[in-house]
Amino acid sequence: MINTEDFIKRLQKIINHYGESASSFAEKIGVQRSSISHILSGRNKPSLDFILKILSHYPEVDLYWLFNGKGSFPSNIEIKELKETDTPPVRTEVNLNSEIDKNKSIERIVIFYSDGSFKNFEN
Repeated sequence: MINTEDFIKRLQKIINHYGESASSFAEKIGVQRSSISHILSGRNKPSLDFILKILSHYPEVDLYWLFNGKGSFPSNIEIKELKETDTPPVRTEVNLNSEIDKNKSIERIVIFYSDGSFKNFEN
């Protein structure tokens, strides 16, 4: 469960960091001003939709930091937007069979995605 009081403090920190008022913040993320007011006053808890709107409009906000205060804000992840003239990222393929020592077994594979998330596969 989210600690509502701590969540309110983190939400206020986000609003202050960007120099927004509650009203302008609500407008930017596409929610009613009353929604922000009710969450900041503790009357309502944030919905998943509300949190996703924050994350989509403010990519520097880390999900885990917003939920439970772990991590940092603004996040240390550098986000680069590609312009039409930029070349897309190069995908590197690795032939695992050529790089595996036959006397060893794979214990774990971790795949990191460009959005900062990852998947962990254990044998």
